[in-house]
Amino acid sequence: MREGARVRLDYSPRSLWRVDRMIEEIRGQGAPYQAVESVLRGFGAYAGEVVVRETGGEWMAAGRDLWVRTPDGRLWDPIDEARRCYRGEGSLRLLCLDAVG
Repeated sequence: MREGARVRLDYSPRSLWRVDRMIEEIRGQGAPYQAVESVLRGFGAYAGEVVVRETGGEWMAAGRDLWVRTPDGRLWDPIDEARRCYRGEGSLRLLCLDAVG
């Protein structure tokens, strides 16, 4: 992701602002969801890793679904949040802020 987009992503919460903007740009170009599905999954996974590093949380998997569980027991779905961002309904930056508290 980082090399292809030529954007510096450093696993900081602040970097999620850049990811949200990239998703907005992709949406603005009118790309069909099927064409960007794997990219969105990658952005969501990146956001999830930011949450894990910031909170001391852990990844959880069930089949193909992935969530992050924070130490307070809450579950977060950053991959779905990336999909919501693409629909103009979500924000990976705000998800991280909520998770961090």
